[in-house]
Amino acid sequence: MRVDVVAIGTELLLGQIVDTNSSWIGEQLAAHGFDSLLQMKVGDNLARVEAVLHRALADADAVIICGGLGPTHDDLTRDAIASVMGVKLQMQQDIADRIREMFATRGRTMSDNNLRQAMVPEGAAVIVQTRGTAPGLICPVVVNGVAKVLYAVPGVPHEMKDMLERAILPDLHQRSGVAAVIASRTLRTWGESESGLNERLDPIIAELDAVGNPTLAFLASGWEGIKVRLTAKAATAQAAHELLDVWDARVRDVVGSQVFGRDGDTMESVVLQMLRERGLTLGLAESVTGGLVGARITGITGASDVFRGGIVSYASEVKFDILGVPEGPVVSEAAAAAMAVGAQRALGASVGLALTGVAGPAEQDGMPVGTLCVGLAIGDAVHTATLRMPGQREQMRQMSVITALDFLRRTLSASGA
Repeated sequence: MRVDVVAIGTELLLGQIVDTNSSWIGEQLAAHGFDSLLQMKVGDNLARVEAVLHRALADADAVIICGGLGPTHDDLTRDAIASVMGVKLQMQQDIADRIREMFATRGRTMSDNNLRQAMVPEGAAVIVQTRGTAPGLICPVVVNGVAKVLYAVPGVPHEMKDMLERAILPDLHQRSGVAAVIASRTLRTWGESESGLNERLDPIIAELDAVGNPTLAFLASGWEGIKVRLTAKAATAQAAHELLDVWDARVRDVVGSQVFGRDGDTMESVVLQMLRERGLTLGLAESVTGGLVGARITGITGASDVFRGGIVSYASEVKFDILGVPEGPVVSEAAAAAMAVGAQRALGASVGLALTGVAGPAEQDGMPVGTLCVGLAIGDAVHTATLRMPGQREQMRQMSVITALDFLRRTLSASGA
C-alpha cells in the first residue's frame, strides 16, 4: 500500500519552519511496512492545495496531510479536502462543544473563529483531539472508481504524532490487510569519496538491483561521514533484519575498515568506546580546529571517564611554551608530534591527539590551504600523518575533526593497544 505525504504551510516553503513532520511520518510508515514514494509541500492557497491533493491521489492509495487545520483564515485543509471529495463542510456540534470546553477548562475566552475547527467534510470520520483543539480527519474518496483515503492531522508535532499512532496507522493496517515491515540499517564510513565508494560497491549494487530487495543508497553527511543505507522489506521484523545481516556482511567485505560504525554511531562515540575498552584516556591539542574535536567528544554522554581535556594552542607561542613544541614551523608532522606528546604530558593522558594545519585564506609555513598534520602519542609510540582536506575554511576544519579521530581509530585497531 502506497501512502504519500503532503505538508501544508507557506512558512515551510519560505524556510521559516523546517518540515520535520514529514520525515517523522515517513519513518513511521516505513517501520510499519507502507511504501511512501513522494512527499510534497504546498503553501496556504486553496487552489494549489487542491491541485496537490489531486496529484497525490492519482498515484497513492492514501495521503497524509499535515497542517492547515487551525482556526485562522489561511487554514484551508478542510476546504480543500471537501472540494476534492465533492462534498460540503458541516458543523459537528460535539466537536464544537469539546473545543468550548477545552477553552473553559483553561480559563480562556474562545473567539468564534475557533469553531472553524469543528467543520468536517460530509462523510469524513473525526480523529478526536486529545492535546489541542483541532481534530484530525479520515476522509474516504473515490478516484476513477478506486477507493482511496485522505488523512488530515494538525501541524503541531506532538498532536500529529499522537493521531498518527493512535488512529492513522491502525486504520492503514486495517485497510491494507497485509502485514509487512521495512527496516533500514546505516553503515557509517570514512576514508573514501562518495563516488569512489559507489564504484567499489558497483557489483553489489548490480546484484541488489537484480533481486530488488534490499536496496542500497548513499548519503554524504559532511563530518558525520558517508552513510551507506540498506533498506529491506519482509513479512516480519526478524526476516527483514536477517536480510540486512546478509548484505551488511557483503558490504563490509568490500569496504573493510572504512566502516567505523552503524546507525546511531558517530566517529567520536566509536573512538571513545575503543579507548574505554582499552583502559586509555585521551588528551587533545588543537590548533587549526580551535576546539571542535573537544566539543564533539564532550557531546557524548559519559565522555568524562575517557576524556581528560584539551588545549587549544592556536597561537604559536602557546605551542612553544605550554606544549613544548620546538621553535620553527608549526604546520608540520614534527610540530604535530610534539603537540601530541605535550598534550599527553600536560593533561596526564595515556593518549595524546594533536591537530595543526592551514584552513586559509593563505598558505602557512610553505604548506597550502587544506593541509592537516595529525600527531598521535600512545604510550611511548608517536604516529603522524599529513593529509589534504577539501573545501573552504569551515569545511576544512570540520573534515579535519573526523579525519583525525579516524586516524586514532585506525591506529588503535592496527596496534592492538
